[in-house]
Amino acid sequence: MSKLYIVPTPIGNLEDMTFRAIRVLKEVDLILAEDTRTSGKLLKHFEIGTHMHSHHMHNEHKTIENLISRLKAGDTMALISDAGTPAISDPGFLLTRACVENGIAVECLPGATAFVPALVNSGLPNDKFVFEGFLPDKKGKQTRYLALAEETRTMILYVSPHKLVKTLAEFVTYFGEDRPICVSRELSKLHEENVRGTVREVLTHFENKPPKGEIVVIVGGKSSK
Repeated sequence: MSKLYIVPTPIGNLEDMTFRAIRVLKEVDLILAEDTRTSGKLLKHFEIGTHMHSHHMHNEHKTIENLISRLKAGDTMALISDAGTPAISDPGFLLTRACVENGIAVECLPGATAFVPALVNSGLPNDKFVFEGFLPDKKGKQTRYLALAEETRTMILYVSPHKLVKTLAEFVTYFGEDRPICVSRELSKLHEENVRGTVREVLTHFENKPPKGEIVVIVGGKSSK
């Protein structure tokens, strides 16, 4: 029976791979991988010999029609990204939507994703939060900042390491230097780091210690005061 499985993969520590994820990746007819070179190392580690096709943001519009045809013919497929849960700031939404529109079963396995441990680690309120992913590079950035400055819920953002210091400086401008934040770096890996404090304190830290690795930033919401 045709089905698309959305399969999370470890964000760093391979021990976070689930037994179910390994079984599904071994049983499907095809694995769709964001980067076959990166995923190839993962599959080799877990002795998964399933054939892979490349499926990423630059080709997903072109490949969906063919993939849907194969699924309708009875194939089963698993979609994986380089790390974490597909479709969360990674390719996956377009194919999932196409499957839903065509009556093809979709099943998302629970598993690793970066923003959940970052949110919990932060110590900031997590009963209500908003996931923003990556902010716009240029067009629309100021508009987005002005809206987020009024957000009362805790905010989750993904930031590239080479943009972190600049982004934190922008936080000073739009959120104020006393807004509480937490920057989580290299989650689940050997050199995991969670830097908590005010925007100014965390900015000073990373001005003196240039960041490396994958980064999640948790920003406290605007106080009701």
